[in-house]
Amino acid sequence: MFDRPRLAPGDLPRTDLADPRVHAEYDLSDVWRHLRSEEPVYWQPETAGRPGFWVVTRYDDVAAVYKNKDAFTSERGNVLDTLLAGGDSAAGKMLAVTDGPDHSALRTVLNKPFGPRALEIVVESVRRSTWRLLAEAVERGTCDFAGEVAAHIPLAAICDLLGVPTADRGHIIELTSSALSSTDGVPTTETSWTSRNGLLLYFAELAESRRSKPYDDIVSLLVSQEVAGRPLSHEEIIFNCYSIIMGGHETTRLAMIGGLEALIAHPRQWELLKSGAVGTVTAVDEVLRWTTPALHGGRTATQDSFLGDAFIEEGDVVTVWNVSANHDERVFDHPERFDQARTPNKHLAFAHGAHFCIGAHLARQEISAVLEALRALVRTPVATAPPQRVFSSFLSGLATLPVALEPERRPVPGPAAG
Repeated sequence: MFDRPRLAPGDLPRTDLADPRVHAEYDLSDVWRHLRSEEPVYWQPETAGRPGFWVVTRYDDVAAVYKNKDAFTSERGNVLDTLLAGGDSAAGKMLAVTDGPDHSALRTVLNKPFGPRALEIVVESVRRSTWRLLAEAVERGTCDFAGEVAAHIPLAAICDLLGVPTADRGHIIELTSSALSSTDGVPTTETSWTSRNGLLLYFAELAESRRSKPYDDIVSLLVSQEVAGRPLSHEEIIFNCYSIIMGGHETTRLAMIGGLEALIAHPRQWELLKSGAVGTVTAVDEVLRWTTPALHGGRTATQDSFLGDAFIEEGDVVTVWNVSANHDERVFDHPERFDQARTPNKHLAFAHGAHFCIGAHLARQEISAVLEALRALVRTPVATAPPQRVFSSFLSGLATLPVALEPERRPVPGPAAG
């Protein structure tokens, strides 16, 4: 729809894949295709004073790294920014950057509130609020779908689960949106640091209040629950709250925005969704594959080993690029096509193995709610201006998506109760 210039494989030696501008300003499809074919385990040399790192691009190799937690650990960080800066301060304390028995014990605790049965009430609330937000946007006629609709849906669900008061949610949106990305150029270290610490401080205060007055929410669960026979430390509680709010808000929001952009850019796919010729179950997974909001995952090699023909040394930073794996021709037929009927669709948008996203079910339900509401309430969506992209080396997607939403002429019922 609004195409970015394509970066050529010949530009790769001069390209820093850790630079947020590269991912915001260029389409890297040709680069990923070249790497999958010619250098599936590619060494990105030291650039701009940052250490070099491995770039893994084929689906099978990406899945293998995710699964092999003995050879590739997340305990020094799981994204490029922190790995190249020397490590993650939450390592060993936050689920996403913890391995081994501690990871398993903490995951067992956190899996409970994210199970399908536990989320039934939350999902029903998501469907109602999504319908309301879309109906209001349709009535206005035009909107920024990113800021006026998508930003509020996953945030409301995660804040409900964490027990964040409604009055604080605007502040939380501002902090999450600037913690890992920026809408107006490369995010500065100071801005990212301020936002991340603002979130940590907020949850430190919320956790303290839950110690004296617990509620039926995840923060209260973390405060009261023992893991591996001991209570969680204050740091462990606030780091995991931070991880949940970031993982549950940003990536799902970006998938929703990118999903609508894809439907506008592919009118035939909109027609198939609108008519019911494709179901939302397969459509949701294609939206996730197509958008891949989390560009990569990061690991550190714990031992010398081979990955394909590449010799990886202990201590090397290894990045696995979900965005490339989800377009691997060896796994997906015609991966360059947006095809909501695609099946099977074993994308890696939620990672793989022990660190498979605990919020996957909720994310799917949220995206499904958006597609269902769009199908019922909107006759035709039209882009009205070029969108802005987020600047990040980890997140991928649109910060804005100005659209006109022509209302459906036939009366439609609201979401079913229960």
